[in-house]
Amino acid sequence: MSRAARTRIRWNGDAVLGRARQGAVRGLRLGAEHLLAESRAEVPIAEGTLERSGTATVDEHELVAGVTYDTPYARRVHEDLSARHSPGRKAKFLEDPVNREAAVIGELIAAQVRRALRG
Repeated sequence: MSRAARTRIRWNGDAVLGRARQGAVRGLRLGAEHLLAESRAEVPIAEGTLERSGTATVDEHELVAGVTYDTPYARRVHEDLSARHSPGRKAKFLEDPVNREAAVIGELIAAQVRRALRG
């Protein structure tokens, strides 16, 4: 008769998930800050109020990040394709960078999760 081999496994699932979540939060923060910087390069400037109102936030509980411009006219300026702006500045100053930088933002998040799981 042969003897069955014994294997002992230690499950660290909760610790691993916690580290992955911490990495995701860091990645979301970096991604949102990257998007904010990219959009600020395109936001129309009259007095600079709209540009200064831009903020990047992360909801750590929901794992959601956002970039917002908080002026009463931000939405109108963003959507008005007929308005004329200074060179390099334009409508869709947030939407276009989101679409253009999506892969970069995804990589920023993934890199932070990988880093958290290595350490």
